[in-house]
Amino acid sequence: MDRRKFLAHFGVGALGMVLAGPLLAEDKGGGNAKSNSGASSSKTGATVGSLMPGNTGANGRIVVIGGGMAGATVAKYLRMWGGTGVDVTLVEPNAAYYSNIFSNMVLTGERTLGQLAFQYSSLTSKYGVKWVAKSVTAIDPVSQRVMLSDGNSLPYDRLVIAPGVEFDALPMSGAAAAQAKVVHAWKAGPQTTSLQAQIAAMTSKDTFILTIPAKPYRCPPGPYERACVVADYLKRVKGGGKVIVLDANPGIQAEVNNFTKAFTDPKLHGNTITYVPNASLISIDADRGKVSTTAGAFTGKVINAIPPHKAGRVITDSATGLANVAGRWAGVNMLTYESTAVPNVHVIGDAAATSQPKAGHIANAEAKVCADAIIHLLRGEAVNPAPITNSACFTPITRGTASWLSVVYRYDPASASMLPTGNGVTESAGISSDNYEQMLKWFSNLMSDTFS
Repeated sequence: MDRRKFLAHFGVGALGMVLAGPLLAEDKGGGNAKSNSGASSSKTGATVGSLMPGNTGANGRIVVIGGGMAGATVAKYLRMWGGTGVDVTLVEPNAAYYSNIFSNMVLTGERTLGQLAFQYSSLTSKYGVKWVAKSVTAIDPVSQRVMLSDGNSLPYDRLVIAPGVEFDALPMSGAAAAQAKVVHAWKAGPQTTSLQAQIAAMTSKDTFILTIPAKPYRCPPGPYERACVVADYLKRVKGGGKVIVLDANPGIQAEVNNFTKAFTDPKLHGNTITYVPNASLISIDADRGKVSTTAGAFTGKVINAIPPHKAGRVITDSATGLANVAGRWAGVNMLTYESTAVPNVHVIGDAAATSQPKAGHIANAEAKVCADAIIHLLRGEAVNPAPITNSACFTPITRGTASWLSVVYRYDPASASMLPTGNGVTESAGISSDNYEQMLKWFSNLMSDTFS
């Protein structure tokens, strides 16, 4: 089976069991590996007791802030691998997580937001994770407590923070109503439906402008994917239109071969997309639909401006010093994802400053490394000195075709970072309908591994 089909069919679930292996081998009795192997299925119908080992020697109170791809995964696997002695509380104010993966397909009507909603019921019913639907107001690393919006607090032995990202304000002028139409839609939710409506109102004479911030930003191939699916929609549904991509980076940041082909081949989007590199955003005149950049000024009907990113507010607004990388990101030890500024606090997912991309698949993988490390730390044991993670991503190019990329990272002790193995990032040899079908399986496996 080739790499593409391996990732699609086995996905992160298989990677999770690879990471779990050394940990489970140390458990007495040897029966835990069997019970956990079955637990990776979303259709086991099993109870909490059958999905988890008993007390594995790991005992402690873990609070997880944030219920996205990283937070949900780490909460699940802390219980599934750590057993009954690991008390896990997930703090997430929202009743559901809306997947950013596939949210570009909401813009073109191929998916609905409802189809991208994932609840926390399996985490609570199958794995015994305690879910607290409150916001975090502060973290006290001295007393090791998390302060909640209802005035209560949660004590912890280890804290895991997975808040995702927030965005800088855009340099924008114009009437308030006009400015409100300039959205990033880089978090699935109301802005996604707003942008969808604006695209639906376009005609064959209109132009869609997409701005991309300098890296790092969430999902390296995501903006180029968005340009492709919008261009495809305009051709199929509107009979024409233009897409202008204004990229602050010097070139395409992911899947260079496939996106270059998509942007230039007239059989794909060559007659629709104009790609402009080195186009750092200067200002947006929302009234006139004008976007000024270092590469010139451009005018369009719909402006989709993605701002520069930073770690979620619980990190950047915290007095704890967690945002110790450029004041925007949390530095971490990549063997454990423990903060390099605050002991007993771990940061995973998009908010962490690592050498890995900021994306859903890698957040799931980081969460498993973190869960494995915390369980060993609770036991007073050494952590895995050579963790491995995998980043895989499928990207739709048209309504029925897609491409993909994959890279495996291994911990490098010399640089204390995760470095690509082998030939680095691999992208699919082309754009195909087969890739599209594999993409659907990959997404299903990834979300099941995270939330089911």
